[in-house]
Amino acid sequence: QVQLVESGGGLVQTGDSLRLSCAASGRTFSLHALAWFRQAPGKERKFVAAISWNGDRSYDDDSVKGRFAISRDNDRKTVFLQMNSLNADDTGVYYCAATWGQAAADAAAYKYWGQGTQVTVSS
Repeated sequence: QVQLVESGGGLVQTGDSLRLSCAASGRTFSLHALAWFRQAPGKERKFVAAISWNGDRSYDDDSVKGRFAISRDNDRKTVFLQMNSLNADDTGVYYCAATWGQAAADAAAYKYWGQGTQVTVSS
């Protein structure tokens, strides 16, 4: 069992940066692949980035490539999403998710989800 709690969201201007954190509880955190998804108002939840259980592989959606970076600290049981050069299209609720399996872009692959943190980018 893994519980996930996101933080770090907020209201920022176009071009600003934010760092999201997702703190986990549970003894098996280090064995889970982790991911970030986001959901804009009125739209489906979409993949942002994922990272393998030991952090040696990561994957980004093309929409955030070169701007966002996912990382994890297994000692602190935390996964991060560094977001740079934010624009209005990045607005949405950001969720972290965990799975026993391989890191994936499909939300159906993830069993555990946080409650989300709101990111709003104004122009």
